[in-house]
Order: sequence, then C-alpha cells, then structure tokens
Amino acid sequence: MTTSGPRAGLLADVTRLRDARTARASSWDQTGRNRDNWIVMPGEERVLADLHGPGVITHIWMTQSCRLQPGPGQIPTDVVGVPMLEIHNALGVSWEVVDPDYYRKVVLRIYWDDQETPSVVAPLGDFFGLMNSLSGSYESLPLSVSAKEPEEHTFGGSAAFNSYFQMPFARRARVTVENQNDVPYLQYFYVDYELYREPLAGDVAYFHAHYRQARPNPGWGPDLQTNSIEVAIANLDGKDNYVALETTGSGHYVGCTLAVRHFQGSWWGEGDDMIFIDDDTWPPSLHGTGMEDYFGHAWGMQRNAYLFNGTIVHEEDVPGFHHSYRFHLVDPIRFSTRIRVTFEHGHANHLSDDWSSVAYWYQTLPSPVLTIPPVDERLPLRPRDAVAHTGLPELTADQRAAREATAARMEEFVALRDRVRAERRAEVDAWEAGNAERSRQIRASFDAEGRMEA
Repeated sequence: MTTSGPRAGLLADVTRLRDARTARASSWDQTGRNRDNWIVMPGEERVLADLHGPGVITHIWMTQSCRLQPGPGQIPTDVVGVPMLEIHNALGVSWEVVDPDYYRKVVLRIYWDDQETPSVVAPLGDFFGLMNSLSGSYESLPLSVSAKEPEEHTFGGSAAFNSYFQMPFARRARVTVENQNDVPYLQYFYVDYELYREPLAGDVAYFHAHYRQARPNPGWGPDLQTNSIEVAIANLDGKDNYVALETTGSGHYVGCTLAVRHFQGSWWGEGDDMIFIDDDTWPPSLHGTGMEDYFGHAWGMQRNAYLFNGTIVHEEDVPGFHHSYRFHLVDPIRFSTRIRVTFEHGHANHLSDDWSSVAYWYQTLPSPVLTIPPVDERLPLRPRDAVAHTGLPELTADQRAAREATAARMEEFVALRDRVRAERRAEVDAWEAGNAERSRQIRASFDAEGRMEA
C-alpha cells in the first residue's frame, strides 16, 4: 500500500506524527506563587537546564532585569514580587536605574553530551542579537529580540529574547548562565525540548555559537576617508581581516550577528566578506563585494529586518552603532575539515573600528575550545554623558536632618534587600535541583512508556 502526504519542509513537518516527548525547563515558581524568576548573584553560574538525551532543544525564551538602586525605595523589598516596580522615579516611590552594560556581563554557555568545554559561549545579549548591550527589536527565522518600546535603542533596555535554532544532543545538554557582574540580576527563561527513543542519526551535527571581538581592528589608515582614491589598494590575502569564525572539523556555517562601533563618522561597511573553506589559499571559495552586500542590502544598510538578513540597530537611529545579521539556513556554507569566516574592516582593512560578532554553525564533536574576553574588555564603548559636579553648600539644620534620615533609611533598605536576596538565592538552589530532577523523571517516564509498548 502506498501512502502520501505533505512533502518535507518547515510547515509540512508539523503534519507528521513523531515518536517523541516534549518538555520544558523554566524559571517557574516551584512554590506555586508568582516569583517566576531566578536571582543570579555576582560571580555565580546557574544551570538552567540539564537534559538527558537523545533529544533536541527546540526553543529558548529569556527575559531578564538588572537594576541598580541609588537610594532607598518606599516599598519594602520583601513585599515586591517582581524584578522591577516600573514606577517612574519622579514619583518618589522607587529609585531604580538599569545597569546599561549588563547584557555583556552575563555569559551564556551550552554543553553537549559529556564534553567539559562548552559548544556555545557568548554574552547573553549578543547571542540573541542584542549586541553592545544596546536594545533593538528585530525578527528573523532563528532569532528575535522584542525590545520594550520606550527603552528601544537604549543601553540595557528591557527586552525578550527567542531562539528557534534546533540543538540536538545524543546523551546530555546543559544550559548555563554566569553572572560576571558585581550586582545580582534576575533571569526568566524557558528551555523547550524534545526527547527521542532512538539514537541520533550518524549525520546529525551539533549546534555551536561563539562570540569574538576586535577592539579595535588594526587598521592601517583610520584617518583616511572611506572610498577615497588613497585607500583603493589591493588586498590579495585577507590575512588582516576581522575573523568571525575559525574552526576545524566537518559541518556547516549558518550565519552571524555583527556589531560595529564606527569611529570615523563616514561609512563602516566597504569591506568584503572572504570565507576560506578546507584547503583554500587565495582566492577563498566565497569572496564578496561589500558588507552591506553580504548582509543582503545595498547602497548602505537599510532599517529592514527579514527572515534571513537585516538590521537590528541602524546607525541613523544610534549614531556610531550598526548591528546586522545574516543567516545561511537555506544556503549553508559547508566545510569538510576547516572554515575561516572573515570580513574586511573598511576596504583593504584601513579602518580601526570596534567590531564584535557571534557566529553560528553546526559541526561534529569534539567542539573546539571556545574562549571569551574578560568582562572588562568586552563592555560596550557607549557614549558618555558630561555631568557637572559641585560641592554641598552650608546646610541648614533641616537639610542636615533630611540627609541623615535618608542615609539611615538607605542602611535599613540595603540590609532588608540583601536579606531577601539571600533568601531568594537559597530558594533558587532548590529550584535548580528541582529542574534537574524533573528532567530525569521525564526521561525515565518516556523510556518506561517505550518499554511497555515494546
């Protein structure tokens, strides 16, 4: 008997039944209340998900908050069930300011099977496309950022993240976040996944992502005008290009996000993309014609965000910053032994801009050893506001009393806040263990169902 049905494809696949079990690890309040977030203390690393395969991570959602408190609020910390009051500071109820750099201070890592080194290493924001800790909304097929509208194009602005990259694992998957900040932050998350009974097929490759930066790129003529006659010299080896990805093994490159902090005030994107595959020398297997061309635009970058290419933050919205993405999901760039993805920074590498990127690819294990620069070296080079300071005048008795009362109230506020943080930390210890235990239970239940059916 012959059968028929929709052909293979993204939407066609959901018409087919699969022998699989869907589950989730999340930050839900395991006491049944509504404090559905994890506090992550300074220097602490939390395991968000510890999963047992074979299976695949199908979706990751995250949102987070890191607020500084210059002064005491009017509402006791222990009665606040949300990470931020979202009450305007002018009303005098709370005094909270966002840490503008914290998206770069949290590191996301993902480990496959029993590897001791991670296959994904990136600052949390950059992995999802919120680069330089500068918020901006965009929607692509594998990644999206939904920035809170009043905070769009601000540093540290509130946003929600989504990843739809398929991330298979044969035996185990661990997703962690490390807070390299000196203050705590709050993390909400979903890690959605499927479990399978049968081993992964032999041709399944593992997801990887790696953050890199050059601060700045070593340009030979940063003071020379872009596209001028003088900079039109030959680059016939690409050896000084910015390197977004370099790895050995067998797999395929599926794209990158790229952030440029441009200093000259001209045009940052006149460099070519050059992608060297396997035994390439010169020219590379893929040689492009300009950065806007690589990102699927032309005549500069527009404010367009499409499924596979586009702009996250445009330099006309935030002068000096441009964030872009290109995903090779229908045109993956395949390699058998090695790959080197590079970009010129200005034609023939004459510009000395600050570049950072996250490359995404699939390859065989073992993973390469992936490192990340220290936190103080990767903080965004954001514009600084000029502030005028003056000493205090001679205080009246009432003014002095007001300052003393504020200091006393701040001392009480900090003591209560720190006590609540410690209580939350112990609570999250239990929730982290609960997530791990629940994933083991789901795996055991799924396996037991399979044995009964057999």
